[in-house]
Amino acid sequence: MGKKKIAEQTTESLLKEKTEVDSAALRSATSPKKSKKIDYGKIFINSSYNNTVITVTDRSGNVLAWGSAGSLGFSGPKKATPFASSKVVAALIEKLRATGPTDVEVIVKGVGGGRDSAIRSLINQGFNIVSIKDATPIPHNGPRPRKVRRV
Repeated sequence: MGKKKIAEQTTESLLKEKTEVDSAALRSATSPKKSKKIDYGKIFINSSYNNTVITVTDRSGNVLAWGSAGSLGFSGPKKATPFASSKVVAALIEKLRATGPTDVEVIVKGVGGGRDSAIRSLINQGFNIVSIKDATPIPHNGPRPRKVRRV
């Protein structure tokens, strides 16, 4: 098959590549978004039997931050617990420390165990909750039933 060619890099090229990577990481960490103070926002809590997803938006619906129990490292049935949802709220508080809204409207969707503890955690973290709305989808008759089986 032949010998493999091993490319050697000089120390100058290594240093240049390292500075390029560091500057790219800095640019991605400090995104050019305008970080101005937001006073009013909406918090959407989607709590299912498998996970809890919390999204924070501004007045017009632009997403400011989001988090889920799965993104924090919870796995399996631990993702739908009240403890996991309170940890998600704590992680969102860290993301929104400087710019986050203070007055919030909460929209809850789903039937999971994390919905109540997420609202309690929001209150404990210092949010002023203006309203709480339950937007859980409810079927109003559902699909047509199957025909009767004849034997």
